[in-house]
Amino acid sequence: MAEAVGGRYGSGAVFLLFISLSPRPVSLWLLGLRPEDTVGGHVSLEGGTLRASEGSRFTLRVYFQPPLPAQQLQPPLLYNTPTAENASSPRLVFIEEPRSPSGSNPCQDEGAWASDVEVMGPLQSSPALVGSAVVEVRVRELRKGERWKLFSLCAFDGSRWEHHAGGHFALEVREAEAGLPVWLRVLVSLLLLGFSAVFCGLRLSLLSLDPVELRVLQNSGSAAEKEHARRVQSVRSSGSYLLCTLLLGHVLTNASLAGWLCSSLPVTAAGNWLPVLVCAACVFLCGEVAPYSVCSRHGLAIASRTVWLTRLLMAVAFPVCFPLSRLLDWALRQEISTFYTREKLLETLRAADPYNDLVKEELNIIQGALELRTKAVEDVLTPLGDCFMLRSDAVLDFSTVSEILRSGYTRIPVYEGEDRSNIVDILFVKDLAFVDPDDCTPLQTVTRFYHRPLHCVFNDTKLDAVLEEFKKGKSHLAIVQRVNNEGEGDPFYEVMGIVTLEDIIEEIIKSEILDETDLYTDNKKKERIPHRERKQHDFSLFKLSDSEMKVKISPQLLLATHRFMATEVEPFKAPYLSEKILLRLLKHPNVIQEVKFDEKNKKASEHYLYQRNRPVDYFILIIQGKVEVEVGKEGLRFENGAFTYYGVPAIMTAVSSVDNDVRKVGSLAGSSFLLPVSVSRTFAFSRGESLAGSPVNRSPSRCSGLNRSESPNRERNDYGGSTNQLSNSNNNLYTPDYSVHILCDVQFVKLITAKIFITIPAPPRQNSRG
Repeated sequence: MAEAVGGRYGSGAVFLLFISLSPRPVSLWLLGLRPEDTVGGHVSLEGGTLRASEGSRFTLRVYFQPPLPAQQLQPPLLYNTPTAENASSPRLVFIEEPRSPSGSNPCQDEGAWASDVEVMGPLQSSPALVGSAVVEVRVRELRKGERWKLFSLCAFDGSRWEHHAGGHFALEVREAEAGLPVWLRVLVSLLLLGFSAVFCGLRLSLLSLDPVELRVLQNSGSAAEKEHARRVQSVRSSGSYLLCTLLLGHVLTNASLAGWLCSSLPVTAAGNWLPVLVCAACVFLCGEVAPYSVCSRHGLAIASRTVWLTRLLMAVAFPVCFPLSRLLDWALRQEISTFYTREKLLETLRAADPYNDLVKEELNIIQGALELRTKAVEDVLTPLGDCFMLRSDAVLDFSTVSEILRSGYTRIPVYEGEDRSNIVDILFVKDLAFVDPDDCTPLQTVTRFYHRPLHCVFNDTKLDAVLEEFKKGKSHLAIVQRVNNEGEGDPFYEVMGIVTLEDIIEEIIKSEILDETDLYTDNKKKERIPHRERKQHDFSLFKLSDSEMKVKISPQLLLATHRFMATEVEPFKAPYLSEKILLRLLKHPNVIQEVKFDEKNKKASEHYLYQRNRPVDYFILIIQGKVEVEVGKEGLRFENGAFTYYGVPAIMTAVSSVDNDVRKVGSLAGSSFLLPVSVSRTFAFSRGESLAGSPVNRSPSRCSGLNRSESPNRERNDYGGSTNQLSNSNNNLYTPDYSVHILCDVQFVKLITAKIFITIPAPPRQNSRG
């Protein structure tokens, strides 16, 4: 029977005690015993001997044969205090070894029963295990100086005592091993509790950050948030791997903390509830509440600063967590991020209005952008009757161009015939940049040259689709049309109006965009703009009279030219010519001219302003550009720039023909402007142009020779008259002995003698002395 019991319970762990008994008489009812709870290490089985620590308390299972009647186990048995009621009930006691030798049975002597090992309560039978019962044993602490004690078992079967002195029934009580110091136990407990809080905080900080939210912070957050999000993104991208690592660490830490507290705290009379309560309170307060309170407010910063610890934990847990994370990814697919629909996003913005810093205008812009896909073109178009349009046969004269500018529109539909819905072209205001209103250019000439494409959309097209078309650069104006299938006949396209990029932008920002030319705040409500302090542009100021020229140079350059001629060029000085007449002269048509330089044909005849020995009747002043002058038979060449002039004698002949008496005035005044034709050569160049035969040999490379020279009176004494000039003086022609041709694009003043003869009045006479 002992063998059968041993085979039944022999499959347990090392903590299972099985006592194999040698054959005994049938009267011996106790077969063996084993401890039930050996987890705490207070009781163990070593070499067939039961060993327990002092101050321990454990449960002992007893095996007996033959089975005692069930009624014998029912009454409670108080082993060390037998009474008349339980005198015949089975019970167990321990006696101390070695004992003094005596011939009688020591178990019958109650004085020999050990008080250091106490059997608590009665034998409790187990219905599942027939032939066994459990009993609780308490071991008291050893006396001072004692390190161990040995006890043997005495069993009473109800009729007589049996002493079991063998090794299988011996109980050895040893001194409890010195445990860890209290400070070390507290330190380890705090360390485990700290790890529990860290794992909980990392789980809350990292897993609460959505990958989409991290990308948003990287693009639109502050500098610190961008850096934190960049660092966290590296570990947050492995969501399943991170989840398994943190959960595994959290579970292991909490389990270790519970076990450590159970082994460190003393066992109370109520049981093992004290370690459980202490562990639950510590984990709840320090491991859950505190991390959640902190990480819910500063999760991103905490996750960023502890990313090194997260990587270390992931590396340690790699063998277990990485395969598990791959399995989760395969089973659950990609991690789902938080997304909002358009309606949810709008409601979220409205609900968060008291808590965010969005102003009303910003909220309107966001709302308008989100509602763009829900609105059609017909909701925002400008009706055809309210559009500013031009007929295709219009002429771009001054009045038409002025009307276009006053309208303030940059793109103007052009219709053909009397039907305004027959739109055939689009005119851009920038197309008029090279159009001169005085040329009265037909509108069709401009529209056919640029040939702007027409962009048509249907009335039910959504605004986001039209905006995408505008963004592609095709046009910023679209003609809205619809299919008219009303009445009899075939359906046809009917033009409803136009829609522009400005109309769509106004719908996005939910506000009207007003400029200085708008008359209404809303095209549909026809609400006029309140009076603003501004004047309508009067473009008639730019309209020149028929007798005035179109000034092709800037006002500043025109003023500089006028002042230079009035002060530096002798024939145009006062009192010979008033400044007002000189200004009229400069504004006269074709006085200011331009010549383009042709690089391919540098010797073209158009490049020569003067040619040697060819009579001319005009004066030239260079305003912009460079020219090259070739003088005399030697062919001396030098360059001149702006504000150098040529052909002064030609102007002088015109003035001389007005009044023959000016020569006398000139001789008294000492001015070369009134010199005879025979000495007019002194005006060949600007302020001393004649270099042929000059006593001062100027180098061709020094261009300043044209700008600074000797006075006209001095030149008159150095040079003689030219016979060619004398022969042509009667014909008001001047024959230069030099050539002038341009080196680049030039702009110059060209005054012809005939125009000067008409414009300049005769100078006043002066009386000479002697």
